[in-house]
Amino acid sequence: MADCNPPLSYEASATTTHQHEGTSLPSEVVSCLKNSRFLHLATCDNLTPHISLMSYTYLPSTPYDPHPTIIMTTNPASRKTNHLLSNPRVSLLVHDWVSHRPPTRAPNPHGEREGSPPPAATRSSLASLLLNLNTSALSSISTTITGQARFLESGSDEEKWCKERHLENNTFEEEEISFGQQPVDPSQRRPSLAIDSDVRVVTVQVREGRIADWKGGVRDWVLLPIEQTQGLVNGV
Repeated sequence: MADCNPPLSYEASATTTHQHEGTSLPSEVVSCLKNSRFLHLATCDNLTPHISLMSYTYLPSTPYDPHPTIIMTTNPASRKTNHLLSNPRVSLLVHDWVSHRPPTRAPNPHGEREGSPPPAATRSSLASLLLNLNTSALSSISTTITGQARFLESGSDEEKWCKERHLENNTFEEEEISFGQQPVDPSQRRPSLAIDSDVRVVTVQVREGRIADWKGGVRDWVLLPIEQTQGLVNGV
């Protein structure tokens, strides 16, 4: 049973930990970037941190950059934009954890619990079943990506291309179709977001980061430049 509960602290990782070096990203990082809908963008200015939930687009490369790239858009009059203009260093957090926090098994002698998690008594048998169904398969890793954000030149071909890819990547199928309703023709679907003409397009190269799994394990990874990969076997 102990293995079913994540640890309350991760392994010591103040320095480089179990580092993976290669010419390609770890497969679990690629899977996470391809399948997650949002990421968390962390910025900092004058020792004041800020974090934003962002829609994003991940591409293995672009016509303008051979490296794996993350595309985001930001309002020019926003705190994160101000932070990025003064300090382009960022951390991005992406994860594949989709389950919500389960009730605790600990007794609550003082009545109804305030805060989280809720007491087990509030959970129905059906909710318990759905909550525990394939939880281990749905909750696996998170990866932190560190790098430098770059604002694309307004009106440039690169900005136009990245805006188009970003809009395509964030145009989703209807998540629910009413009973008896036919799916909408692809050409008639409305995008789930619109990109205003004055937004700034930001890209971040995916070059290095850290994987943390639900069991408390930590692994660093680095994407090596091509010129440093001579002598590696299968890119590792």
